Amino acid sequence: MNMTHYMELLATNQPWNLIIFMAIPVILAETVAITELYILYTRKLHGWVRDLNRVAGVVVGLYFVGIIAYLLMNAVVPITKAGEWRTVIDVIAVSTYLIGGIPMILIALQDLGVLHKGASEEKKLGYHAIYVAIFLVFAHLAMIAGMADPALLGYKGEGSHDMPAHQHRMPDGQMMDNVSRPMSPSQMPMHHGGNHK
Repeated sequence: MNMTHYMELLATNQPWNLIIFMAIPVILAETVAITELYILYTRKLHGWVRDLNRVAGVVVGLYFVGIIAYLLMNAVVPITKAGEWRTVIDVIAVSTYLIGGIPMILIALQDLGVLHKGASEEKKLGYHAIYVAIFLVFAHLAMIAGMADPALLGYKGEGSHDMPAHQHRMPDGQMMDNVSRPMSPSQMPMHHGGNHK
């Protein structure tokens, strides 16, 4: 099965990419969401839960600034320049992931006092809830599109047999022999590491 760049990012450099691009931002965003529900239910606008909500909101927003900047420079721009998007499925997966960070940035700006300065605490809570909801929608769209096979819309990638072998990459990151036909399973290296010749 072919992978979107979204899934490839999470699958590469295990477990670090998964932690950096999924675990940390999702844990922080879920902390914001859970504390948000508690605050909305209890109407306790002050206290440690609200403090945790603010801290998580600021940290996740600033974190997403870094993620978005990094992925734009190191993934989106190079992939676009090279024309290597793996159909619209790939574009949706990556773009919704990046767009999902924007509401978290807005939460950080609000909690830092830059956005909605004159709004009441109730109104600010309402904005927070809207931003969290928008984040959840885009995060789930990214996950759904990210897990889809781009071949559904005609992408013929590294796993297809009609591409030259020099374009095939092994799971351990090494390239197959530079010949004009794919290697048969019996010719493929069966272990990771070492020098395959």
